[in-house]
Amino acid sequence: MTLALLGLYLAATGVLLPRRLAGSARLQARLQTRPLLGVALWLALMASFTVALVLAAHHAFEPAAHEPAGLIGLFPHLEPTGPVLPHTHDWWLLATAGALLTGLLAAVGARTGRARRRHRAVLDVVAVRDRHWGALVLEHAHPTIYCLPGRRSRVVLSRGALRLLDERQLAAAVAHEHGHIRGRHHLFRLPVDTFALLLGPLPLARLGRSEVALLLEMAADDAALAEVSRSELASALCALAVSGTTPGGTWGVASTGVLARVRRLARPGSGRRRQLACRLGVLTLPAVPALPYLLACAPHP
Repeated sequence: MTLALLGLYLAATGVLLPRRLAGSARLQARLQTRPLLGVALWLALMASFTVALVLAAHHAFEPAAHEPAGLIGLFPHLEPTGPVLPHTHDWWLLATAGALLTGLLAAVGARTGRARRRHRAVLDVVAVRDRHWGALVLEHAHPTIYCLPGRRSRVVLSRGALRLLDERQLAAAVAHEHGHIRGRHHLFRLPVDTFALLLGPLPLARLGRSEVALLLEMAADDAALAEVSRSELASALCALAVSGTTPGGTWGVASTGVLARVRRLARPGSGRRRQLACRLGVLTLPAVPALPYLLACAPHP
């Protein structure tokens, strides 16, 4: 019974809910009003799916692992005094799974970090620092603006971008990149990229990766709006939209979801109407990863 419930939960969180979130314009618009809350929702779903997958594997090998003590069986000092079937808690299983996932996160982070360090070393040799913009300028005709996040972050402008954009557009693009750096958005991408590496074809991994990338760009847009206007940022995005891809491990101002972001910038702000929903989301999202554990340990009739 528990295994069947976990299977249904995996199907819901891994397939049905991601397709619903990514396919509904209304839900997307709501998530985009608070992009970091939307990122937290996708991360919570991925964490919940991972916990459910580990528990499903555990119950496949030990079907009676938590029966019939249920939730009370999680606390040894509250064990029921009556006769119960043998059960185990097997915290070592979750600890081992957590250690493996942490190791994988560290491996993916280390690989990305090495690529960024190599890129940064090249930039420090071939680029020229522009004190006015607080960025490195590359002698390249192709217009592009991006940042290298991390402890030794860099914002990079090409000579083509300096020629293409006016003063306010450049200020908007640079503010956007600093929004990525200050927000440490690369740390949000790390677990998402790791999840996609493990379960790439799964809708939760595939759609979650693209949606989180877009939401983080919108979060950086919001950070830039503290310094520039919506029209200035939108015009900079449109001007740079044809600049193509940016180097691996970097964040380009116009590399993701330009049309959706420009449409969002054209909409008026949401004001305070959804502050209560945002606060409720902040309070409830941390409980999402625990749902499959409660489901697996629930008392059985």
